[in-house]
Formats: sequence, C-alpha cells, structure tokens
Amino acid sequence: MFVLKNVTVNGILQIEQLVIPENQFTCILGPSGSGKSTLLRLLNDLSSPDEGEIAYENKSVSEIDPLQLRRTVVMVPQMPVIFPGSIEDNLQIGLAFSEKETASAGEMESLLKMFMLDKKLGDDAENLSGGEKQRLSWARAMLLDPEVFLLDEPTSALDEDTARTVLQRFREYAEQHSKTVVMITHSKELAEIVAENTIDMSQYSIESRVSR
Repeated sequence: MFVLKNVTVNGILQIEQLVIPENQFTCILGPSGSGKSTLLRLLNDLSSPDEGEIAYENKSVSEIDPLQLRRTVVMVPQMPVIFPGSIEDNLQIGLAFSEKETASAGEMESLLKMFMLDKKLGDDAENLSGGEKQRLSWARAMLLDPEVFLLDEPTSALDEDTARTVLQRFREYAEQHSKTVVMITHSKELAEIVAENTIDMSQYSIESRVSR
C-alpha cells in the first residue's frame, strides 16, 4: 500500500526502501527521537521528505490532493484534539468536516462501549480524563471509516489492561473490515499482541546509527 524509496529527512531518517502492506496491522517501534512520528506524518503528507518518493496505492503522495488523502489516511494523534461541547458533538464533528452523513445514536453508543468509555453522549467532552480523550479521538476517526488508520501512541494514557482490551477489539474490527493500520507504540508487549508486521526504526534512524 505504501512504498518509500530513497527517502531522507534531514538529520532524522534515511530510508532506502520500506513497504507497508495493505489490510494489515503494522507497529512502529523504536526509542524516543528515532523518527517514529516523522515516519507516520510522511504517510499522509503532514510532513514532506527532503528527498525520495512516497507512494500510496501506486501513486505519489505528493500528487494526491492533501485534503482527500487525509480523509482516506486518517491520523489519530497522541495528544487528542477535543472540541468544546458534548461527547456527541466531538464524534459528529469529524463527519461534518468530511461532509459525511451524521452518525446515529446507536452507532456512537456502540463505539463508546467498544472503547470502554462509560459515558453518555451528552456528557461534556472537556471533563474527560486524558485516556478518555484519547479513546474519544480514536472513536471519532473510526466513524470516518477511512482506508488507513495512522495511530500515534493511542494507548499512552491508558492502563495496561484497558490498552490491551481496546487494542484487541480494534484489531478485530480492522481485520473484519479490511483496514490498514500503522501504529506507533513504545510497548513491545502490545506490538506482539496486535502486529502482523513491525518496523524497527533503528534501521532508518540517523540518530540511532550515530549513537551506535
């Protein structure tokens, strides 16, 4: 699905070739500063390489309209964006931005259950904890029904048991709906549970090579 060739990002990454397969769950592992988030941002053109080519479905990312690309390849950041208003408002806003039909109450409540959010749709989203906001942001992305999910440490604010349960549920969803997932995680244990492929950033990180 994604093919990176001769990609360099000044002082951070040097990738001769990297293929990220379609309809599989890929985890990106590596220490802080190894370029994990940079790699993720390259995939939907939030960052651009200094040199090289990045292709998505055999077409250069640079030739795809950025807005269209980001509706198809959706990023869920580590620090979630929460808008003023209710949980329902936050779930619906992504659909409004994407000019898609609104979700039903049943659809939204099902996602809250999947993500272990014991809340009501009318609750104030700004009163949620950090981990609850992460999961709400993730659920919002799911309503967009993209082809690709880019997840940047989506469980960093969750306890171990909740992280494991939510990730297993999401992996089942991704497998059933033929979704491509690329996830950054610091946890090798979680990667072993959900990943079909792993990317070791020590192979591509300029800083890691220098430190050796």
